[in-house]
Amino acid sequence: MEFRFTEEQQMIRDTAEAFLAEVSTAAAVRAAMATERGYDEALWRQISEEMMWPALHIPEAYGGLGLGFVELAAMQEQMGRVLLCAPFLATVGLGVNALLVAGTEEQKQQYLAAIAAGSTATLAFMAPGSRPDAHAVQATWAADGDGFVLNGEYRYVLDGHTADILIVAAREAGSEGEAGISLFVLPADAAGASHEWLPTMDQTRKQASITLKDVKLGADALMDEAGAAWPALAKILDLATVAVAAEQVGVAQQSLDSSVAYTTERVQFGRTIASYQAIKHKAADMMLKVEAARSAAYYAACIADEALAGNPLGAGLAEAASIAKAYCSDAAFFNAGCGIQLHGGVGITAEYDIQLYFKRAKSTETLLGDGAWHRERLARQLLDGEAA
Repeated sequence: MEFRFTEEQQMIRDTAEAFLAEVSTAAAVRAAMATERGYDEALWRQISEEMMWPALHIPEAYGGLGLGFVELAAMQEQMGRVLLCAPFLATVGLGVNALLVAGTEEQKQQYLAAIAAGSTATLAFMAPGSRPDAHAVQATWAADGDGFVLNGEYRYVLDGHTADILIVAAREAGSEGEAGISLFVLPADAAGASHEWLPTMDQTRKQASITLKDVKLGADALMDEAGAAWPALAKILDLATVAVAAEQVGVAQQSLDSSVAYTTERVQFGRTIASYQAIKHKAADMMLKVEAARSAAYYAACIADEALAGNPLGAGLAEAASIAKAYCSDAAFFNAGCGIQLHGGVGITAEYDIQLYFKRAKSTETLLGDGAWHRERLARQLLDGEAA
């Protein structure tokens, strides 16, 4: 593995940074988050058609750019820095990876090409009140001739009320644990599928509930093997976890940068507060957090590349994803919280952007498992040899 950016990767990162600084300003974020859709459709078309970001790590055979997960992580970090309001994580971090891992050749040809052209996608698997493991899959499927009938309710679905393509997990009625789980891909407007926007604390990223009521699908909707899709779903969730961790690095970095900038301007007792030793110590702690998180996130991105390529090092994906998510969740929340303190408390008010980073840090902390959940999973991997 190469642990430094290549010239091409650095160029991709710099291009993303410059573009996002222009289109995802504080005013643009606040305007988008106030809508139910949660993003500017014109901006998404620009991201898809001009920048071609949804096609980033889609293979060229399916209309993509054929790049890797490290490039994706670099882009997610920059999106975290500006709190981009767009269905990128849902579409690419969940949808594209699900199709790459579990999709049939026909599904890849159809849906990856559509995503590369600007369609949005998401993954639904969690029942209300569940944790991100096999027990979270509570929706059911039953054979119906050559096809399937699906029933159930999903919560915490990223951009689930606006996605064009749904990938859903369901289990065979009566099955438990990791047994009986299947994955299906379907149009969001399929008969019997309904969605509802769920307002959350983090207004910059929308979530929804999805209900399937006697949704009939043909055999061509089945992904992977019927009743045996948990290993594929676990891999998809680990890949998405790495993408979230990279975004959290951006949140942590911007929380540090904006707070340092504020302390160099705020004057108290005749001097800027940045000149006080206590403030310097706090900023140093924040920098340590973000650098450790960045190392963990990009190591996990390298492992994710290996996993997608089917190489032996990819076997460590679950471990690397949990390490990254635990470190990055802690770093983002710590830095955003310290940022509010360094703003003197007014940072939590709507006037300042740091409160938006605090909310994003909290929402991504719980997304796909918080630090405590991932440390527990790491302990099971080390002591029991379990992967989930």
